[in-house]
Amino acid sequence: MLPGTPRGFRDVLPQEALAREQIADAVRAVFSAAGYEPVETPLLESREVLERAGAPKGHPFQLIDGDDRLLMLRPDLTLPIARMVAQRFGSLSFPLRLRYQAPVVREQASLRGAERQFTQLGVELIGGDEVSGEAEVMALLGHTLETLGVKGWRIVCGSVRPLAALLEAVDVGQALKLAVLDAVHGSDFVLLDQLVDQAALTPEQDRALRDVPRLHGGPDALDRLESLLANAGVDPVAAGVPELRAICSTAARHLGPGRLAFDFSIINSFDYYTGLVFKAYAPGVPWSVASGGRYDAVLENMELPSLGACGFALSLERLQEAIEAQDGRPGRRLRIAVPKGSLFRPTVELLEKAGLPVDELLNLGRRLIVSEGDVEYLIVRATDAPAFVAFGGADCGICGADSLFEANLDLVQLEDLGYGSCHFVVAEPRANAGMAEENLARRGSVRVATKYPRITQAYYDRIGCGVDILALHGNIELGPIVGMADRIVDITATGTTLRENDLVVVDDDVMECTARFFAGTASFRTDPRVRQLAEKLRALRESGAVDTDPIPGSNQEVQA
Repeated sequence: MLPGTPRGFRDVLPQEALAREQIADAVRAVFSAAGYEPVETPLLESREVLERAGAPKGHPFQLIDGDDRLLMLRPDLTLPIARMVAQRFGSLSFPLRLRYQAPVVREQASLRGAERQFTQLGVELIGGDEVSGEAEVMALLGHTLETLGVKGWRIVCGSVRPLAALLEAVDVGQALKLAVLDAVHGSDFVLLDQLVDQAALTPEQDRALRDVPRLHGGPDALDRLESLLANAGVDPVAAGVPELRAICSTAARHLGPGRLAFDFSIINSFDYYTGLVFKAYAPGVPWSVASGGRYDAVLENMELPSLGACGFALSLERLQEAIEAQDGRPGRRLRIAVPKGSLFRPTVELLEKAGLPVDELLNLGRRLIVSEGDVEYLIVRATDAPAFVAFGGADCGICGADSLFEANLDLVQLEDLGYGSCHFVVAEPRANAGMAEENLARRGSVRVATKYPRITQAYYDRIGCGVDILALHGNIELGPIVGMADRIVDITATGTTLRENDLVVVDDDVMECTARFFAGTASFRTDPRVRQLAEKLRALRESGAVDTDPIPGSNQEVQA
């Protein structure tokens, strides 16, 4: 039997290829009618050259050619087109309107069902006016989605400038500023609040740092943004608020009512955007179908400092998914992933306090899906809840912070609920005291058994110690007892299992863990019910209505 294609790569057979071709033809026709001309760039680029323009996304595929140059397969088209413009278009008049259709390749972690090759269709407007250029590009995106017959689409926009201006104005140190940016890039509002708690800020600065990334809504969101910034001592003009008003007012006239919204949690995963950023969402697709923004810094890095640029890229695969899911999400119940095990009962109690119907949950039996009123509950393992939400099986969910960290998926972490408290420890057999240090000195690393490899790796990276991780799925205490490992990293609430197996804790500062409420990126930005539930849960936590006592045996999966 012949081996199949590599993970994340696939063949496209005639029926699907024809459907993709029809979509691509329609998109190209819209772009062409708007005056955008086609260009092509090489599949392989010099990593050194692209890094001058901006940091490539993630971990691109790389190779060394016969000239000993480090090459990379393009992870997107914006950086290659900026390189091409700098090298080949310098003597031409601007603005340039360019369009493209090409495959891109990005590395993805295994066991996630994610594609590593996909096709982008996009445009770049280079040298255009800041207001009219961005408005033109967003209007073109909306016209493209309308032409394709995508129902219920919405463009959600934000900007990198308000948060950047705010961080420039506060005196918190560079390390904390970078940590705040990472938290917002990672859509982790819980971490954002923890970082702000550490800073010595005025009440107005404290509120602005917490609230600006949470701002969302219609044009009134810009009024609230301006007020937050002004109260914190930040000039709204320097933060780009007037330009945002002008851009979105102009674009909204072309897009139609209800098609444009603001959400300042959108900070594109590429680090080269300098102003407006936006994403397009469609019902039935758990990810954005398009993303883009303004990226003047890329051209400045390529020695074209007087030019601005903006553009967007559509995913052909996600467009096809959106078109095929036209009977998707509108009007359906809000889906919530509810964790089995020790988190189940306090989660049900919390949902009941938030006003959700839970009678069927309290009489669950062996059912995996329960529908009550306007809500549908999916009963899942806590460790699986992030995947169910990230891949569209549910809109939002609750699980421990450890499950979110281990899953490492694109999710929005909204609230720390405070219950299910437990923590991670490093432990070893009492009889083996000193052996881990001896093995570390001999081989340069400690061998650790765990069910939590990402948490374990992060801990040993933090303390600067080499580690060899042995991933097990149960009874990890046996690892060091039978000599397979030096130590374990595990979650504990009471320490009973450790004591019964004569294991002693050698470090209890690995990670603290409580339950969190989180959501998928598309649901968070397009379904108001998710935010409404988050606000109710936050209010309950702040009022003291949530029982935050540790849950005995919280590291055990027990059928509810």
